[in-house]
Amino acid sequence: MTTKQRVEYGDFQTPPGLALEACALLKRLGLSPSSVMEPTCGVGSFLAASEDTFQDCDLFRGYDINPDYVQTAREAARKSEVFHKDFFQADWQEIIRSLSDPILILGNPPWVTNSGVSVVGGTNLPVKSNFQGLNGFDAITGKSNFDISEWMLIQLLEQVSGRSAVLAMLCKTAVARKVLHHAWKTKMQIQQSTTFGIDAMAEFGAAVDACLLVCQLEPGAHSTECAVFESLGASDPSSKIALRGNRLIADLDAHLSHGHLLGTSPIKWRSGIKHDCSRIMEIRPADGEDVYVNGLGEAVQLEDDYLYPMLKGSELIKRASPARFMLVPQRSIGEDTSPVAAKAPLTWRYLQSHSELLDSRASSIYKNRPRFSIFGVGDYSFAPWKVAISGFHKQLRFFPVAPRGGKPVVLDDTCYFLPCDTESEAKKLASLLNSDQASAFFDAFVFWDAKRPITVGLLSMLDLDLLALECGSNWASKQSSLWSVSRTSAPA
Repeated sequence: MTTKQRVEYGDFQTPPGLALEACALLKRLGLSPSSVMEPTCGVGSFLAASEDTFQDCDLFRGYDINPDYVQTAREAARKSEVFHKDFFQADWQEIIRSLSDPILILGNPPWVTNSGVSVVGGTNLPVKSNFQGLNGFDAITGKSNFDISEWMLIQLLEQVSGRSAVLAMLCKTAVARKVLHHAWKTKMQIQQSTTFGIDAMAEFGAAVDACLLVCQLEPGAHSTECAVFESLGASDPSSKIALRGNRLIADLDAHLSHGHLLGTSPIKWRSGIKHDCSRIMEIRPADGEDVYVNGLGEAVQLEDDYLYPMLKGSELIKRASPARFMLVPQRSIGEDTSPVAAKAPLTWRYLQSHSELLDSRASSIYKNRPRFSIFGVGDYSFAPWKVAISGFHKQLRFFPVAPRGGKPVVLDDTCYFLPCDTESEAKKLASLLNSDQASAFFDAFVFWDAKRPITVGLLSMLDLDLLALECGSNWASKQSSLWSVSRTSAPA
């Protein structure tokens, strides 16, 4: 395959040793299939391993879109029937109907996202559908991007739900979680689910968290829990994920002990400012009065009216002092930016001189907005004090952020924060959020392998008033009346 084809098809062939180890694990779990099927068999490592492991099985069958791989798989797995077939064109309902129970569907589906396929101009994609049930805003902000394997595994589970079957697939851990969430919400007939961690870097050269997902299905079963094992050889689970209500729980034990703090935050959590043009909108001080250097290396002279000291998530974690400024031409989303020209003519000319870069920002959130608009900005952005956390770093730590040089510090969109009026309020809030009780609460919901483990939705689930009562704090949300939200309103 060419590099483009490897990207398009998410081609990470399973090492024979890993395939044998996975099949041996399935046998230890008590599996004795009558039919084994691999829907994306590649060069046949799993088919060959399953032939060696399940010698009493009646039927081994594989499918792949690559004709060269089909031929190689036929040579590697002599007992197997191997067919040249495009997964997205195959009639899996009919294929699976022809298999006798108990069925084992195993393999290693493509490790690529739909956007990854599109970037290389590929067409190896399912028919477009909103299978995740996303709303319009989620699609706009990029949440509609999905792993191809997620779509595939959901299709296969739908076809075997109601049968005596096992689905055992190598995939990203995040994919396994999303597949389980979908299966549980749609009440697929799963009796038991388990994930076993694998070293994706050692096995595939891929820097992702990955696992063997094992779903055992039986007619009438409706389990909504999944034991998590650190490796294929682990004897005891390290945790258990589950569905409770419509929420996916990362650690069931933590949820049982601290789930009573679940509610609505009385103060709105906010995201930092999004501008998508750091080369222009973020500048550093240079020698000389009102002289700065932008990301293009240009020395520029600007008024300070629209400049605010800023912190990124990485700087927040390091407790660094603000070393740069952000150009903030609006105080609210959609605000007219033309007054900048009269109030700060140097700043306006600077924006105009770089209009090509600013006008070419790809995100649709800037469409039909005033020129040079930013996003995620409001009165809360200019609160004198803040309590902030990085959304990307795998560290559950909250920091009070003080004003600098008489101006509030603004945060970029890798951060989330609570706006505060006073230093006392910010420090009390930070103390509460860094408490053992709060950490245990968040442990129940945080998936650290996610690209952005911390989100506004996650943070908004903690009831700070209940937390304060449990911690014996005299803090109360009424101290933050300017930033509070109604208990009946949805968290933002």
